[in-house]
Amino acid sequence: MPNTHESEILVAGGGPAGLSAAVASARNGADTLLVERYGFLGGMATAGLVNPYMTYWAGEEQIIHGIHQEIIDRLSALGAYGKGCRTAFDPEAWKFVADRMCEEAGVRVLFHTFLMDATLEDSHIISVGLCGKSGKETATARIYIDATGDADLAFLAGAQTCKGREEDGLTQPMTLNFRVCNVDTERIPSAEERNRIFQKAKAEGRLTCPRENILMFPTTRNGEVHFNQTRITRVDGTSSEDLSRAEIEGRRQAWEFLEFLRRDVPGFEEAEILVSGPQVGVRETRRVVGEYVLTREDILGARKFDDCIARGSYSIDIHNPTGEGTIIERLKPGESYDIPYRCLVPLGIENLLVAGRPISATHEAHSSVRIMPICIATGQAAGTAAALCSKINVQPRRLDVRLLQSVLREQGANLGNRTS
Repeated sequence: MPNTHESEILVAGGGPAGLSAAVASARNGADTLLVERYGFLGGMATAGLVNPYMTYWAGEEQIIHGIHQEIIDRLSALGAYGKGCRTAFDPEAWKFVADRMCEEAGVRVLFHTFLMDATLEDSHIISVGLCGKSGKETATARIYIDATGDADLAFLAGAQTCKGREEDGLTQPMTLNFRVCNVDTERIPSAEERNRIFQKAKAEGRLTCPRENILMFPTTRNGEVHFNQTRITRVDGTSSEDLSRAEIEGRRQAWEFLEFLRRDVPGFEEAEILVSGPQVGVRETRRVVGEYVLTREDILGARKFDDCIARGSYSIDIHNPTGEGTIIERLKPGESYDIPYRCLVPLGIENLLVAGRPISATHEAHSSVRIMPICIATGQAAGTAAALCSKINVQPRRLDVRLLQSVLREQGANLGNRTS
């Protein structure tokens, strides 16, 4: 018989949202199991090598605190945050910090384990099937949290999901992030000059990456530069075949780009690829359809909601799914929008919450809420909500949001100037 793991709360996926959800759940008294496919936590922050954090400020106000700030503080104590770039971090330190936070909170972590299926009864998940080095296993919980980034658990449970652009289903392109070392950073040209050199090489046929510019960032180490440069279009992050093709194409583009850097860009003559992401970076796949669907108008209009559980200020940021070009639409300076609890509650499944990238949003709104600080914030909300639901024996749809908001505030979340 397969081994069975029992818990009050099961969190599927150990990325930024899943870590935050699991830690929040355990700190609020729930027996919590975190299931992760890799041998480390962090998701896009580590396996995807995504860096740096995008903004968690609205003007002069820091709008995301709580577990997000705790991660920053712990990274900073290790000298692994904010060097070279205000929000750059060391992904190896992120893994270590995540381990310590789970251990201290009492989260049970199951690495090297994949979701296989979900068994339902009367719109409730009663168990999930797992597969790992131990073979096939089963896990049961009272409340489940989908923090897979791809809505895998919601999809397996039969929840309503959507994918990509509403008109054609195409998703934002993938990117294999990579870092180069041996760079003389004092000699790197200005952004304007770099992009002129880049466009010249493209016109000569020496670069095939369908980007319009160079996207690079400092890291926490001297002589090292991070590139969010490759662009792999028309691929589906829920397809093993497409992911395989994207990994191969991402590496091809990275090495082609390194040759360009060495030949054309001052300061990079001796550059070498130090590391590429263990997995290609995925911006967009499935999204659940929840009790509320966040929209572009909500974001750009800085809309406020009575059931706010997190806030965001990042722009609409859509990398062209078919080639060059990026759509950027920013909020007015100093403004932020609310993310309602209802975006975490999928239709049709009673004991499931969703955190991170696949919360309920349109394609356009998703391009803002997908960034890591916001994922951490929605993860903290989902984990806290799940623990409260287990403690007082209610389903997520019936949870008193005012109670959730009160606990989130007590534990450091910034929900704005509300009296509820």
